[in-house]
Amino acid sequence: MAENKDFHVFEEFFGGPNKGLTFIGGPCVIESEKLVMDTAKKLKSITERLNIHYIFKSSFDKANRSSINSFRGLGLEEGIKVLRKVKETYQVPILTDVHETWQCDLVAEVADVLQIPAFLCRQTDLLLAAARTGKTINVKKGQFLSPWDMKNVIQKLEEVDHKYILLTERGTTFGYNNLVVDMRSLIEMRKLGYPIVFDATHSVQRPGGMGHATGGDREYIPYLMNAAVAVGVDAIFAETHPDPDRALSDGPNMIPLHELESIINDALQINDLIKKKTVIRTGD
Repeated sequence: MAENKDFHVFEEFFGGPNKGLTFIGGPCVIESEKLVMDTAKKLKSITERLNIHYIFKSSFDKANRSSINSFRGLGLEEGIKVLRKVKETYQVPILTDVHETWQCDLVAEVADVLQIPAFLCRQTDLLLAAARTGKTINVKKGQFLSPWDMKNVIQKLEEVDHKYILLTERGTTFGYNNLVVDMRSLIEMRKLGYPIVFDATHSVQRPGGMGHATGGDREYIPYLMNAAVAVGVDAIFAETHPDPDRALSDGPNMIPLHELESIINDALQINDLIKKKTVIRTGD
């Protein structure tokens, strides 16, 4: 097994104007070591063929499931072991969620990016604990917030002199059990001065839409991903699974693994076209 490498994700992937698009993805939750390792292997291969930066994502715990009976993951101790194995085996940076302040230092021993879930994006103590690890922080904009409200989140992180921040759009609550993506949000959040991520899979969720579980409309994922890339983002976040219909979490809004390469490739072609036109316009 290779030596574990620590990645400074912000500097390596987002530190300049010509860094290219980054893909963040993996299974929603760590269902088993085998599933995660097999998926990570395929994702590493796909992203190498597409010549795109890659960050592996999976959650050790899904703390906000619709039902108390829903599968939450393997837990912190076992989950971290699996994520460490992914990192050591495939030499890829790791992103995973933190839900409580005491988790941050433990997770930071393995993860290169600590993710603040949308429902917790205003939790001051959690934001500060994550920032004090020195790792890149990816904050998902709450479904209940406007894009300009994220300035307050940034101010909290900057209060402890933290500058390695990613901001993620994942849709806004639109009535009951539905989300809508306002592409203007990507432009407005970029004005705050940090890289922007578009979460293509959670944006098609129907929260609680199945009564006991969250539903989703995965058929819309490619369209929203292409639209976000056309607007201009720094990274695409998308969860994927070999068999989403049998997944233990968020199956209705995950991309079948065998379809992922084609979907990302289409987005990359749009990204290349938009970036080329920008260079022509600005003369850079």
